[in-house]
Amino acid sequence: MAANDELVAWVERVTEFLVEEWGMPPITGRIVGWLMVCDPAEQSAGEIADAIRASRASLTSNMRFLTSVGLVRRTRRLGDRTAYYRIEDDAWHKVIQRKLDSLGAFGEIADEGLKLVGDSERIHAAHKSMLWLKSLAELRPRTET
Repeated sequence: MAANDELVAWVERVTEFLVEEWGMPPITGRIVGWLMVCDPAEQSAGEIADAIRASRASLTSNMRFLTSVGLVRRTRRLGDRTAYYRIEDDAWHKVIQRKLDSLGAFGEIADEGLKLVGDSERIHAAHKSMLWLKSLAELRPRTET
């Protein structure tokens, strides 16, 4: 595994991306980044908090969010009361699917706009882009969710 400083720098790159591109809070980005590289893959809240230098209190709501959207799975080990967290096996498929679904929903809004105002060049451009994205989405491999 890479040196600790290199791991921390990489986790921060993941964090910056998730903050800037997806609007996630920085601590959420750090959790995701850390869970992508940590060893072992399952970590307790305390281990995650120590690794990303966050308080347990700030970690709690972010872990709840990440588990509720299906990016992180919470598990327990037999005979151990501690909860452990790991990136879901299909986390990135879920993220991409949600993005595609939201863009598809905007395509429907663009359709409605075209019906309301007729041939608006601006709405037509949005609609055309959404159709293109939909055609790309139809090419992607299907996985079970």
